[in-house]
Amino acid sequence: MENFFNNIMSSIGITDVLDILIVAFLVYTVLRFIRETRAEQLAKGLLVLVIGTAIADLTHLYTVHWILSNVMTVGMIAVVVLFQPELRRALEKLGRAKLVRFVGDMDKDEAKNMVVEIAKAIESMSQSKTGALMVIERETTLNDIIETGTVIDAAISAEMIGNIFYEGAPLHDGAMILRGDRLYAAGCVLPLTQNKKLSKELGTRHRAGIGVTETSDALVIIVSEETGVVSLAENGQLTRFIDIKRIEKILLTTFLQEEQKGIFTDAITRIFRGGKNAE
Repeated sequence: MENFFNNIMSSIGITDVLDILIVAFLVYTVLRFIRETRAEQLAKGLLVLVIGTAIADLTHLYTVHWILSNVMTVGMIAVVVLFQPELRRALEKLGRAKLVRFVGDMDKDEAKNMVVEIAKAIESMSQSKTGALMVIERETTLNDIIETGTVIDAAISAEMIGNIFYEGAPLHDGAMILRGDRLYAAGCVLPLTQNKKLSKELGTRHRAGIGVTETSDALVIIVSEETGVVSLAENGQLTRFIDIKRIEKILLTTFLQEEQKGIFTDAITRIFRGGKNAE
């Protein structure tokens, strides 16, 4: 027995260990994807089909085996169609991986000024119960959403934000897009979340805020028109009753991270956004 294990250990190389680790990571990623999305029930159904196909093959039920095999083939196509949003989001996360990071000075003062202006606007709108939907663009470009609204491309200020969301203003009913250090667009239409588990108390504004974070890495700040409660949406999750101090901390971290974009990903982002408009 000892010789048996010694032979196994001596035959395992670095590439074998690397191969096992990669496969284990892929299996873990797939299982986590299934748990975090609505794929769990579908996965159970596919497992039943696999088991049924194997049993039909062993018992020589040729017709049943042929039917189940073809259903499996169609099922693979159905998975891609049904989970297109989830697969898109996973690929976007992969594309956002930062390969090389800048090591240099970050403009902290500018980031702090932006945070102060945004926080001031949020606090004022919360107190006056003015509904607001602010989307902070990160690595994933939101050009398709920007096209549904009006491009403003102005400096970020509490007064400008307050004027846009003032009830009766032409653009108050849509979402505002913050791109870099610019208030880039307003009056934009966001996709609504399809999550059936959300509270019935959440209105269209909250559902739209969650929806855009399900297909991008955007950070969304929502101010309720009914209660003045400030909420934060990220990665398809909504956190309510966020105080201003926490908002400031989250925003500062977000903007400072944006200053540390990878060399390759930053260059690609500039190309897609179109030069200066991306900044």
